[in-house]
Amino acid sequence: MATNITSTQLDFENIKTSLKTFLKQKSEFSDYDFEAAGLNNILDVLAYNTHYNGLIANFALNESFLDTAQLRPSVISHAEMLGLDIASKTSSRVALRATITTGLIANRPTSVLLPAGFTFSTTIDGNTYRFHTRQRYVGIESNGVYTFQSESGAQEITAYEGNITNKTFLVGSTVDRQIYVIPDKNIDTKTVVVSVYDSVTSESYEVYTALNKAITVDANSTYYTIRETPNGFYELNFGDGVTFGKSPVAGSKIIVNYLSTSGSVANGGSTFTASNTITVLDKSYSLNVVTITKSLNGSNLQSIDTIKQLAPVAFSTQQRLVTALDYESMIKANFTQVKDVAAWGSQDNIPVDYGKVYISLDFDENVTPEEKTFVKTTIVNTFANNLAIMSIGTKFVEPVTLDFIIDAIIQWDPNLTGLKTGNIENRTKNIITTYFNNVLNGFGKAFRRSALLTEIDSYDQSILGSGLSVKLQISFKPSLNLQDAYKLYFPVRLEQPSADKYTIESNSFTYGETNTIARIRNRLNSTILQIVDANNKVIIDNLGSYFPQSGLIQLNNFIPRAIIDGSVNVKISAIPQDQTVVKPLRNYVLNVSDTNLSVGVNIDYQNTNVVLG
Repeated sequence: MATNITSTQLDFENIKTSLKTFLKQKSEFSDYDFEAAGLNNILDVLAYNTHYNGLIANFALNESFLDTAQLRPSVISHAEMLGLDIASKTSSRVALRATITTGLIANRPTSVLLPAGFTFSTTIDGNTYRFHTRQRYVGIESNGVYTFQSESGAQEITAYEGNITNKTFLVGSTVDRQIYVIPDKNIDTKTVVVSVYDSVTSESYEVYTALNKAITVDANSTYYTIRETPNGFYELNFGDGVTFGKSPVAGSKIIVNYLSTSGSVANGGSTFTASNTITVLDKSYSLNVVTITKSLNGSNLQSIDTIKQLAPVAFSTQQRLVTALDYESMIKANFTQVKDVAAWGSQDNIPVDYGKVYISLDFDENVTPEEKTFVKTTIVNTFANNLAIMSIGTKFVEPVTLDFIIDAIIQWDPNLTGLKTGNIENRTKNIITTYFNNVLNGFGKAFRRSALLTEIDSYDQSILGSGLSVKLQISFKPSLNLQDAYKLYFPVRLEQPSADKYTIESNSFTYGETNTIARIRNRLNSTILQIVDANNKVIIDNLGSYFPQSGLIQLNNFIPRAIIDGSVNVKISAIPQDQTVVKPLRNYVLNVSDTNLSVGVNIDYQNTNVVLG
């Protein structure tokens, strides 16, 4: 039987071997020396050609699917088909308070104008960045001082980083659909302003709006789209003039104004100076500038991995905010500062609060409080108010860190390794910490004890077995020296009280007029909570209760004086009913710290020789 040459085989040597075998079976080649230089070179060429074509076909097939595509243009093309709006670079922004002082000069005006495009500069890591206003601000005079304010009356101005750039296009024949390419890879598409003039010399124009802000579209709608091209530039498109929006007519002029931005590197500017002066009564005055918030919100292009993650979710949301998943996908797609997001309906909240959607945002560590506020405001004003169902309000809640207290026991045979006891302890701690950082990093993650034990057991042959005991811990900041009530929710069922161990315990604090060192625990065989001193003498017999089924901790009339460890938080630990799986809902984030992690090692010589007598 003749040997078949497999067309899907991509290995060069295998292809060459198949060619040899195939030709040797042909009678006309039976006496040929295939190792001779001439024939060997021919076989090399044939094998190389087959190998090359196979690779090309394989690459092309991979680029045909979103999950296997490697090239950015391919990924963008697939994502756009699913309805994802690919984010460009974003300009960093800064909030400033600006004033000029003229003194009590005669005939001074009641107000002065700070024009759009006014420039401020800052230096970050030795590089200078320019920030520009995108609207005009009015300076209102008071005792010879003009304070600039927005149209809403806020005494602050907002400037955006980048170079103000204009690109002009002339519209030719409209027989064929025209595409306008802006040769700039650093566009902040959110700053794009498209103005269409009637002719080259005309002073009248229409301002077109981005299509993603459209509510309805017809033949007269003035919308544009802008997208990233395969070479990294940006492509401007208009409607067809029939059903999909208005199209500029032949002879008209298009001016595109935008910011060409540096992205995230312009974040963190703290000292700003005005590049120009303001003229009042023919005299120039310098601006006094105070930074309200450091520059923030600048971001770079979305990565390929991010686009792959967001595209399927964008397809499911369809530009509306109805389900919790809609909110989560919208936020992830538009705010790079957010590491993770959890959203849930009011019916799933504890306590139930109808008419609201709850959102919890897990920000990157370097995000400032001001930037967090900006993100939340934008979510409500730009998205929720326009895309959400009427009468549904938006409420933000902070992430709650659910700390784990883990005691690990390792069964270890030192004869099977060169590692010492200290090495085993440190490596086990590293495995546990890595598991939490990599696997449990974010909302909606489930701790599974079996998975973690598998990781521990497999890292060295000397580990014969392992075990874990788990407690959960929630921290809260009490009102020191003030009597107050507190409710804490563990997101799992808690262990029922028993006669030999305490389900609920706390860290130490001082209590009472004598500043007695004390802590909280439950009574044995009871859900009642007590305060006891360092000698386990009961100070307060009924501080509140815990509820095993709901995970609620209720503290009444609690008056701590100070926290012993120097922190500001009381830490309540509880034993979960099921230590094998902890899967919290809503806004809980799982964490383990070094202080809550202990490892013990039991030596187990499994190969002990037994002498029979």
